[in-house]
Amino acid sequence: MSLIGRLVVIFIGFLAACFVGGMIVVVALLFPEFADLGAGPVDQGTIDILLGFGFIFVSGFALVPAAVIVAITEALYIRSALAYAVGGGLVGLACYLGLVPFHADTLQFEGIVRRHLEIMTGAGIVAGVVYWLIAGRNAGAWRDPPPPRRPPPPLPSQSQSRSSN
Repeated sequence: MSLIGRLVVIFIGFLAACFVGGMIVVVALLFPEFADLGAGPVDQGTIDILLGFGFIFVSGFALVPAAVIVAITEALYIRSALAYAVGGGLVGLACYLGLVPFHADTLQFEGIVRRHLEIMTGAGIVAGVVYWLIAGRNAGAWRDPPPPRRPPPPLPSQSQSRSSN
């Protein structure tokens, strides 16, 4: 039963990490545009929609690479925050490079925008730390045997004398 509970915690940690990563991506990509607008405050409904799309974008692209990182850390009992930050950075990098055209003839990615690469990698690092806060600190704990049960307390002395009569 502890494995099912662990899977639920992993799922919740993944969703929270994707939400934070999506927020970072949306805010970082739109921040230069906000400075140029000068039109006043932005509608809250628009921000909510953008955050929703950012969450869907990040969770959709990050599912497979993040699942690989989670499987590795669970299998090897890796509980270090640094490991999850590096893993999150790799997931962010993989998500970005998955969108950039790759030419097999020259073995190069073409059209890499350095700022976007930095945003996705940074969002992955923060998402990895968020995942560690929720689920990574106890990686592999579901395989630990349960602690031994304490023996029941001794019976009162009067109940032992009655049962022997």
